[in-house]
Amino acid sequence: MSTIESTRSFHTLELDASIMQTLKQQQFHIPTPVQSEAIPLVLSGRDVLASAQTGSGKTAAFALPIIHQITAEPRKPQPGRPKALVLAPTRELAGQIAEVFELFSRNLRVSTAVIFGGVGKGAQVTAMRRGVDVVVATPGRLLDLMQEGVISLDHVQTVVLDEADRMLDMGFIPDVRRVIAKLPAQRQSLFFSATLPPQVVELSRALLTDPARIAVETNETTRPQIDQSVMFVNRQDKRDALRTLLTEKGSYRALVFTRTKHRARDLAKYLNKNGITADDLQGNKSQNARIRALAGFHSGDIQVLVATDIASRGIDVDDIDHVINFELPNEPESYVHRIGRTARAGKAGIAVSFCDESEIEHLAEIERAIEQSVPVITNHRYHAKAVADAALAYTSRRNGGSQRSAPATHAARRPGTRAGESGRGGGSQRPRSRRRSSRAR
Repeated sequence: MSTIESTRSFHTLELDASIMQTLKQQQFHIPTPVQSEAIPLVLSGRDVLASAQTGSGKTAAFALPIIHQITAEPRKPQPGRPKALVLAPTRELAGQIAEVFELFSRNLRVSTAVIFGGVGKGAQVTAMRRGVDVVVATPGRLLDLMQEGVISLDHVQTVVLDEADRMLDMGFIPDVRRVIAKLPAQRQSLFFSATLPPQVVELSRALLTDPARIAVETNETTRPQIDQSVMFVNRQDKRDALRTLLTEKGSYRALVFTRTKHRARDLAKYLNKNGITADDLQGNKSQNARIRALAGFHSGDIQVLVATDIASRGIDVDDIDHVINFELPNEPESYVHRIGRTARAGKAGIAVSFCDESEIEHLAEIERAIEQSVPVITNHRYHAKAVADAALAYTSRRNGGSQRSAPATHAARRPGTRAGESGRGGGSQRPRSRRRSSRAR
């Protein structure tokens, strides 16, 4: 795989003139690295396996060439037989992908429909019977409509699997395999994933034929400026610690992560009762309620959005200044996805994680995955020294009873100060792992 930078302009990519006009109207001039490399490959007909983080511009990297290909062979779509299929893990992400297709095809006769569960099937069935060029779908609802004879995949020319690692996390891989089995043997397949765990690589082999491989890693000038830190707190103090942290921030737009739907709902209610405007985004909310929550967060009417990992995948807001892990995720990849919701569009961002005694192992795995230790904030009223000591002891045991070869002290920092700026308290003594480049995006 190659590490690339964007050195082209969109004019060099030979896209349809109407697409270029829309790009110009929307002030898109320079493609991102993944767009710069993927678009020519897709236009040439190659299968593509791309590793690209959230916020890298990957949706346009496959949407633009697919629209171009459909435009190059203008044929009225047949009822229930789309020409292109995009699979997404969540309904929020599916909706956003469909919006990108609609945006870039506004000057063309390319139609798009989005298919997901949680809403009635009527409008989706009507769209299929009318005929559309592109279907963006979650696997479950797509299979439902396929079984009912509403959709057939026998005319699909291009299939995209987006955020494949999240498909794996959410247990959708069996459904994805069932969809793949119904696709024509002669097709173009595009596979996008932020990370490539073994099961995702295995799935890519079933989907792709001799793929071109793309790995996009940010360089020093474009890497998101995410100031990461951890606060050791007792579990019973987490809600008050969160309220205090948010209150001290004044003006903010914060995304708070929990592991469960019920805790997301309860935490949002707690914040509202304490004068902090909040809403939750989790699987038990109706589609209309989720749309309202996202709209309020986009507009700034809601200061804090409390979300689960599953619900968060469709959140695409450029000016989230704080990501707060109220609970650490079980998988390090989820941590990377979470904190990548801040520091978008070249801006800096802050990621603060709460860690209680039950989460020490999760923190250690996260640090191993991102190849760096997360600096510790100790100068706050909820600092749990016993938890911090337990974390130090766990790290020591994991390393055979001794500190790593290059130990360092993490200076205590006030939440939100930049890395390297000291706060008023002392530092923790957790040893730091050897650093390479952080992949946290």
